[in-house]
Amino acid sequence: MPWELREHAGRHYAVLFHYALPDDAWAVELSEAVPGAGMDYLPGAALLAALVPDEDPGLEPTVRVCGSEERVVPYEIMRWFMEQVADQVERCRVAFAEGGAEAAE
Repeated sequence: MPWELREHAGRHYAVLFHYALPDDAWAVELSEAVPGAGMDYLPGAALLAALVPDEDPGLEPTVRVCGSEERVVPYEIMRWFMEQVADQVERCRVAFAEGGAEAAE
């Protein structure tokens, strides 16, 4: 599962990409990153999760808020996350137009 990291105002955030088989969709998750081994950061518990369907172009991507507690997501991080979601939507739509969900990876 690939992910991307970004630092903002001294905090680290991660966007994780994985296939959500039960939903037949790509999941793009935003989390506050947690320290890993050494100086690395790893994705933490999801704050937001976008589902991007890749088998039916008629289905809309959706975004859900994860967890029951109130969390703050900085504007720049939200923009970065939504850019990642938009890129995944585009990859899935191009792959579907070309005839297969496999190309969306």
